[in-house]
Amino acid sequence: MKRVVFNQKGGVGKSTIACNLAAIAASRGLRTLLLDLDPQGNSTHYLMGGSMVPDQPTLADYFDQVLNFRLRPKQTADFLLQTPFDRLQILASSPQLDELAGKLESRYKIYKLREALGELDEFDLVFFDTPPALNFFSRSALIAADSCLIPFDCDDFSRKALYALLDNVEEIRGDHNPHLRVEGIVINQYLARSSLPQRVVQELTDEGLPVLPTYLSSSVKVKESHEAARPLIHFAPAHKLTQEFVALFDALAVDRVESVEHIKKRA
Repeated sequence: MKRVVFNQKGGVGKSTIACNLAAIAASRGLRTLLLDLDPQGNSTHYLMGGSMVPDQPTLADYFDQVLNFRLRPKQTADFLLQTPFDRLQILASSPQLDELAGKLESRYKIYKLREALGELDEFDLVFFDTPPALNFFSRSALIAADSCLIPFDCDDFSRKALYALLDNVEEIRGDHNPHLRVEGIVINQYLARSSLPQRVVQELTDEGLPVLPTYLSSSVKVKESHEAARPLIHFAPAHKLTQEFVALFDALAVDRVESVEHIKKRA
C-alpha cells in the first residue's frame, strides 16, 4: 500500500502526518518506507535527526542517476537509509532536488519513481511526503501511489484550495494512474472549542467530501517532537495527539482491509 500525503498549500502538516503515520506503522511491526520528496527535507530531519552524514545517498542521487546514463546503475535499494526506528527506512531528501526538477520534467521522467518502487517488494507500507506545489515530484508521487491523504487545517484559504486540489488529483487519476483514489481529508490542528473549524468541517462533510473521522488536535507537543527528531509514538506515546494519530492509523487500516475484502467479493 502506497500513500501520498499531499496538499498544494504549505503549513498544513504534510511532513508531520506522513512521519507519524509511518512511525506508527513500523511500531506495529510493518516494514515501512517513507520518501521525502520535498527539498526542504523536514521529514528527513524528523526521522533522521543528527544521524544523517554528508556521504549518505539521497533521492537527489537517485534522480541524478535517472538523468545520467551509467553502465552499472545502482538499484533503488542502494539509496535506502535505515532510520533510528526499527522497520522504518527512508529515501531522504536533498536541497539538490530543486535543481533537478526542471531537467527531469523536460525529459519526461515522470514515471521513474513508480518504476523505482516496483523494484522494492519488501515493504508493507510506503508513505510519500511531498512539496507544497503540484510540481514534478508531487505528480511523480501521485502517479506512483495507491491513495492520497489530504491534510486540511480548517481555514477558508485551505477550503478554497481544496477544490482545485481534488480536481488536480482527479486529472492525474484520469491521465496517469487509474488506481489512485483520495483516501480521505485529514483534519489537522483542530480546535474543538472554536466555532470556525466545527463549521468548516461540517460543511465539507455535508458536501459529501471524504473527511476522515479522526481529527488531529493543535498541540505544542508535536513541535517538541520535531525538535527531538522523534515521532510522537516514540516521544510521547500517551499524549492525546499521539493517540489521535494512532486512531487515524487504525481507521486507515480498517478502511484498507474493507476495500480489499470488497474487491475479493466482487471477484
